[in-house]
Amino acid sequence: MTEWYRAAVCADVSEDTPLGVTIDGVPVALFTTNNEYFALHDLCTHGAARLSEGFVEGGCVECPLHQGLFDLRTGAPRSAPIVDAVKTYPVRVVDGVIEIRLRTDQ
Repeated sequence: MTEWYRAAVCADVSEDTPLGVTIDGVPVALFTTNNEYFALHDLCTHGAARLSEGFVEGGCVECPLHQGLFDLRTGAPRSAPIVDAVKTYPVRVVDGVIEIRLRTDQ
């Protein structure tokens, strides 16, 4: 089963300030750039750092622990030491509210 969950209001996420939230027990990092919203699993695949505490630039988030980059759109690694992608979640905006889709049948 797949459900959409309320994650935050759009005003809570800015290009300078990602937001870490927990949705149905899952840590999620919310980002916005160029008026698009993105959601990634909020733990770096290299070193258990919170991506919501990272620096965002050029469509990527930099892990605050080892400065590796993840693509906001795909979760793909963009620089060392990152080698494994981070999980991404579908995002939609409904009446100014960011919603995230999580799979609940896993």
